[in-house]
Amino acid sequence: MKYLVIGAGGTGGSIGAFMTEAGKDVTLIARGEHLKKMQEQGLKMETTVKGNYVVNPIKVTDMEHYEGQPDIIFVCVKGYSLEDTIPFIKRVAKEDTIVIPILNIYGTGGRMQKELPELLVTDGCIYIAAEIKEPGKIWQKGNIFRVVYGVREPEKLCPALFEVAKDLKDSGIDAVLSDNIRRDALQKFAYVSPMAACGLYYHVSAGEVQVTGEPRDTFVKLMKEIDALAIAMDVPFQIDIVTTNLQILDTLDPTASTSMQRDIYAGKSSEIDGLIYEVVRLGQQYGVPVPTYEMVAAKAREQGLH
Repeated sequence: MKYLVIGAGGTGGSIGAFMTEAGKDVTLIARGEHLKKMQEQGLKMETTVKGNYVVNPIKVTDMEHYEGQPDIIFVCVKGYSLEDTIPFIKRVAKEDTIVIPILNIYGTGGRMQKELPELLVTDGCIYIAAEIKEPGKIWQKGNIFRVVYGVREPEKLCPALFEVAKDLKDSGIDAVLSDNIRRDALQKFAYVSPMAACGLYYHVSAGEVQVTGEPRDTFVKLMKEIDALAIAMDVPFQIDIVTTNLQILDTLDPTASTSMQRDIYAGKSSEIDGLIYEVVRLGQQYGVPVPTYEMVAAKAREQGLH
């Protein structure tokens, strides 16, 4: 199958690198200096699992110059850039193209489906600690690399989605075709949202949350509030979310932080609305108290973050 990956940051770049190395037909969409470096030198990868290596050549271009018709589109941009992808997807997609969004923001697939009614848009999420270290180079920290995706309506399940799982696994990526993607995407959100909120509130990286103390206690409180929301939303987790996410956290490089934090510290647009303020809104919508999120949101608003 022909794959298109929109966004070549830590998420999309890692998917593109691993799948290209495995001989899959993948094109990355990037921009700016990052695009230029990859076109000139390939994509440099620094990983704890595979070591340091270069994927060269790697197919990469920008939206304006892509002329293919992909079978599968992975959308790996930040939430605030999502709208920019819709006209592009409409231009390049064919009738049976499947769109798999892999974003931090819960419910992205359903929102995209309304704008792309003629296509199948799944939901999806990813477990990875990776970022652009410099233009043309991805730094992947830790050994977790899992893509979870699935359809919201069982009747939409199709053979191509099983083929995607096979291609991902062939590429060394742990692929999960979920039978309850609303629950499984919320489960991922129950990690990244509390981690982003905790990291921002205390201005810390993973290392400070890996040890006993106030940041770790707050991280646990935030996860418990998402757990209560999951029950109210009728997608209760089938695992102990606190234990599971602490195990994930404790495997990370101590320097790891969330992309939301890095964007805010760099003065860029961020996903704070979808990762923090949205939880407060969901709490109000479902009648679930979320005092720890309200505390984090209040401090963020005082700092003028939106």
